[in-house]
Amino acid sequence: MLRKVHSLCRQRAPAIFSRVYSTDEANTNSSSGAGNSSSRGAGGTKNATTSRLPAIRNPFAAAQEKTKNTYLTMVEIFQERDVHRRNHVEFIYAALKHMPDFGVEHDLEVYKALIDVMPKGKFIPTNIFQAEFMHYPKQQQCIIDLLEQMEDFGVMPDYEMEAMLLNVFGNKGHPLRKYWRMMYWMPKFKNLSPWPLPDPVPDDTLEIAKLAVERMCTVDLRSQLRVYETSELKDALDETWIVSGMSPEQSKLLREHNRQKALYIEGPFHIWIRNRRINYFTLRADADDEFLAQLDERQLDEDDVSHIEVPFFGRAPPRRHNQLGKLRSVHQQDDGTIFAICATGTSTKDSLLSWIRLLESNGNPIIGEIPVLFRFTSTVPAKAQEIEGPATVPATSDNA
Repeated sequence: MLRKVHSLCRQRAPAIFSRVYSTDEANTNSSSGAGNSSSRGAGGTKNATTSRLPAIRNPFAAAQEKTKNTYLTMVEIFQERDVHRRNHVEFIYAALKHMPDFGVEHDLEVYKALIDVMPKGKFIPTNIFQAEFMHYPKQQQCIIDLLEQMEDFGVMPDYEMEAMLLNVFGNKGHPLRKYWRMMYWMPKFKNLSPWPLPDPVPDDTLEIAKLAVERMCTVDLRSQLRVYETSELKDALDETWIVSGMSPEQSKLLREHNRQKALYIEGPFHIWIRNRRINYFTLRADADDEFLAQLDERQLDEDDVSHIEVPFFGRAPPRRHNQLGKLRSVHQQDDGTIFAICATGTSTKDSLLSWIRLLESNGNPIIGEIPVLFRFTSTVPAKAQEIEGPATVPATSDNA
């Protein structure tokens, strides 16, 4: 009698499971499989039971509204639906996968809600062998993957998460060891950057461009950041903003530049402000080889130990001569001299022409006497091609 009851439960359990957790397609397949089994007779009962095994429904993929409240509501529904919380590992993996769709990949509260899904006290090891050989490895690896995703997105845990992991896996669990390593290293690197950013980073592109140009201009503390509007110019075709960075030293180098040597606008180059990418351009000229050669002969590099001379063996070390001359600026690099940098709202050629004209009218009249060439290192955006015409813009354009 007991065997008949157990066999009947095994046959009915997949059907009940499919009605609760599986998709409509799985239910259709199971019903069709049941009909076929009845037509085949008792011999097809086992095959029909295996064909009616359900597929787990993914509520995050079927959600209509992608918000944080919807995400947390689905987590609460899963917790209240079943006392034993079956398939909690699969649910957590599905929740981690769809976090960017809901915009909660940087939210600590959501990660703690997922850890709270785990049953409490069941996975705590009771002896040293269970602790070292990863008691319940599937569940522990799931939470370790959750903590690694937090680390990848830069989310630092708090002490409440430590208490939650302690209640789930005990003080010998591997997820708690991962948490301790994160709490040792992440606070050290959180505020280590010399260019701190607001948290969260503003969504306005203009504000992000200001942060990017300001970061690049820290090489010269006297650099000035200015925001121009192309509407100030009469002939501007592209109405946008321009964030320009230039220092008094760069203005001086520009005034001393040879009128016969052209200036180049190069770009777009990329700089990342957390997860936002900003295009920027540089106004530069070729390096002055004669000046750099004289500078190398006149200055002695104190850090160069490739040709060090020992005074005890041979002649005495040469004395340094007190010579007067120009010092090399930080803007004078081996591959060229940087005069200014900018970021525009459209990154088009017309916005860069407006930038040159605005620099000329704001304290740099020498630009009007020097030819300016465009040297694009990548494809020009489609809006710039519309301004120029149907023909594509070459890598090096004509004079401005």
